Amino acid sequence: MTKKSKRIEEQLLEVAIELARKGEGALFVIGEKINYEKLIKQRLHKFSVFDKGARKLLVSLATIDGAVILNTKGDVIDYGAMIRRVKAFPGYGTRHAAAVSASKNGNTSILVSEEERKVKIFRGGKFIMQLDALQKNIEKQIPKVTTVLESVGVGFIGTIGASVLIPALGITLLPGVIIFGASYFAIRELFSLAKKKK
Repeated sequence: MTKKSKRIEEQLLEVAIELARKGEGALFVIGEKINYEKLIKQRLHKFSVFDKGARKLLVSLATIDGAVILNTKGDVIDYGAMIRRVKAFPGYGTRHAAAVSASKNGNTSILVSEEERKVKIFRGGKFIMQLDALQKNIEKQIPKVTTVLESVGVGFIGTIGASVLIPALGITLLPGVIIFGASYFAIRELFSLAKKKK
């Protein structure tokens, strides 16, 4: 992950947390090979997430039905986009299915769940991280979250729920953040075995 892509994700996570707190749903997709079609005629010129006033504009565009599509430079290239070739994400709706499908081919999807008030991150067609927008000061954790995202591959860590460092596992635990992957089950088993020994 480049410094620029980390900054793009930080900008989008801030917007996503704001939307989740308001009870709004949204989907942002960052990448170059995204299979989608426009649901509405575009009336906005391309802009960057780094432009002045971009945050306010992103909040407005994200509430329109469909995804906001960004390239890897941080330029918003489309909004109101319907992700194509969507496969179901069991137990969830169409926005989750679109997030999973759009996150393939090296893309990143950032989903805002209006019902749960959570921000979810998908990569490689997998659900890898969740942020609780209602967690106190979660926006201050965003730089740490994106640093963790740099090293998180699909199927890497486990659950994060307290400010603790586990040096043996190399995991920094952040409040309000959950990382999903194969190691989650290994960590859960370690904690379960530790409780049984007491």
